[in-house]
Amino acid sequence: MLDPLWKMSAAAQAEAVRRGEVSAAELVDSHLERIAEVNPQVNAVTQVMAERARAAAARTDRLRAEGAALGPLAGVPFTVKETTAVEGVPTTFGTPRFRDRVAPADALPVARLRAAGAVPIGHANVPTLVLAGMHTRSELFGDTFNPWDRGRTPGGSSGGDAVAVATGMAALGLGNDSGGSVRIPAQFCGVAGLKPSTGRFPADLRMLGPDDPGPASQMLVTEGPLARSVGDLRLAYEVLAGTDPRDPRAVPAPLYGEALPPAAVKVAVVADPGGQGVHPSVRAAVAAAAGALRDAGYDVREVADVPRMAEALDAYGRITVTEFAPGWPVVRTLLGAGGDRYIAMAMERTPPASADELVALMGSWLNIRRSWAEFLDEYPLLLGPVFTEPPVEPGLESRDGPGRERVAAGMRLCTVTSFVGVPAVAVPTGLADGLPCGVQIVGRAFREDLCLDAAEAVESRLGVLTPLDPRG
Repeated sequence: MLDPLWKMSAAAQAEAVRRGEVSAAELVDSHLERIAEVNPQVNAVTQVMAERARAAAARTDRLRAEGAALGPLAGVPFTVKETTAVEGVPTTFGTPRFRDRVAPADALPVARLRAAGAVPIGHANVPTLVLAGMHTRSELFGDTFNPWDRGRTPGGSSGGDAVAVATGMAALGLGNDSGGSVRIPAQFCGVAGLKPSTGRFPADLRMLGPDDPGPASQMLVTEGPLARSVGDLRLAYEVLAGTDPRDPRAVPAPLYGEALPPAAVKVAVVADPGGQGVHPSVRAAVAAAAGALRDAGYDVREVADVPRMAEALDAYGRITVTEFAPGWPVVRTLLGAGGDRYIAMAMERTPPASADELVALMGSWLNIRRSWAEFLDEYPLLLGPVFTEPPVEPGLESRDGPGRERVAAGMRLCTVTSFVGVPAVAVPTGLADGLPCGVQIVGRAFREDLCLDAAEAVESRLGVLTPLDPRG
């Protein structure tokens, strides 16, 4: 018996549609059936766009019948984070206040995926306003469950997309990341995720009104795809990259830089960045990935640490809190009962900076980025953990101060690499005690290609974990 269409990779799905082996309509219906079967168990897809998806699939099939060339993602269903606009569908951010806030147009990354032939099939859950914590629980839609173990968080804030991809409800997910929001759910759910360089993917960050956000949000937030394989991640990367006049941050950097054979690429390995401790299973995952890269011919070297971890974490916290503080009294009213605890604890711990202090912090930010650029000039790739523990219990970061500090420490390499604006690919390495493990491969700015190449080398030796059926 043939496997259902939803089990195929995104690349295979698109190729089958282009060849006429399956119709886009059949492909979409296969995923809609999977959503109906699985979503009640995991609560990842919040708004199913069934009729819109079927109409898009019908257009694809008409184009093929007319002899038109189809795009690289022809017919491939994808989910979209509840923060990101899909034309004609509410962009709720997981809060009841925005349940009727219908998007007048696609967000730029949605439009790019759609232009490549991909089909938005549903919105995916987030923590309320992406501010209620790392666990994907929204006031409007409730908890999303990790398909490997309902007692562990799927991560966040792109947790709904990671669960949808891991369980076969979509071939791709479109999330965003400002400190691990794509990479952490990728690790916790056993899929691959890409955080690109700052400026690689265009997006309009005016999410809640006509005004652009401040410099921290402009520099830290990047759109990022999730997929079950690195090859599919590469397809999404090639579609999403490029400039757009609506986003002056976007840089016209080439998709692929100078080709470097593995032997010419030094990989710095840091299993415990900052020396704050790492769980044995995570250390073992880093060691397994390092072994895979050595086997692939990379020049793998253990190094003492990454540059200026403590300074970067402090600057990240102070800059973001300072930018966020003026709007906090209004924003916290949108978060629902207990939804404000995560940010409130951060603001109690880190008071906003004065104007003079903020100017100095902006200078420190550039200085820290310089240190990382020099480090990555010597080591084109860095291998380290995504999160320094296995998936934790839901809501740990919002429970109390020690829980919040534990989660902040766990995601520290994600936080710092977002702060310095460099690309990173999260890739699974296997299972430990029935839960997925993974690592991230960090690269020089605008060398996503080197990160993807190395992640594929790891994947080819250690395997792909999903799709899977949800477990208890």
